[in-house]
Amino acid sequence: MVAAILGRKIGMTRVFDEQGVSVPVTVIQAGPCRVLQVRRSEGKDGYDAVQLGFEVIKPRRSTKPMIGHAGKAGSEPVRFVREVRLSEPTDTEAGAELTVEVFAEQEVKYVDIVGTSKGRGFAGVMRRHNFGGQPGSHGTERKHRSAGSIGGHAPGALGRGIKKGKRMAGHMGHHRCTVRNQALVAVDAERHVLLVRGSVPGPDGSYVMVRASKAKS
Repeated sequence: MVAAILGRKIGMTRVFDEQGVSVPVTVIQAGPCRVLQVRRSEGKDGYDAVQLGFEVIKPRRSTKPMIGHAGKAGSEPVRFVREVRLSEPTDTEAGAELTVEVFAEQEVKYVDIVGTSKGRGFAGVMRRHNFGGQPGSHGTERKHRSAGSIGGHAPGALGRGIKKGKRMAGHMGHHRCTVRNQALVAVDAERHVLLVRGSVPGPDGSYVMVRASKAKS
């Protein structure tokens, strides 16, 4: 089975390597995760995958379908559920428990981390798209941070609207994103902690999925 686990981003700190060099790392509280379901290509699902659940919660904070789904695997309801696709069938069964030890056993050196970026709300074009803004003098009045003219991007007649994809002000952040090939600095099986070099998407306390890198081993 591919090395993958769900967790929560704790924050950033630093560790020192054997040469005494400071290495910035992100601390991730990863697992233990319960396998809620196993999908198999030879069955009705048509593909291989495992469904993982993280962070047990009280039944009153969940829903009846989720309580029943987790109960089939002998688990209590969980807060964070994600599915991990597999390239080949696995012998893992529903109800099994996964910990960070899977990364140590498979000697994983690099990981991909999937999370939700920080939400920035409604942002203008200078912040959202790094526009330069309008001139600071020569008659510009109260329009320094505006996008400027947009009619020249309209297809044909001006009444047909603006082409899709025009960079304008709007909602910024809070998107699913993946950082790839991050070095896995340390695995603490006793505390269920992973130390990953560099930054991880999302604010402290947000949920992430960590899996072995697809492009770098």
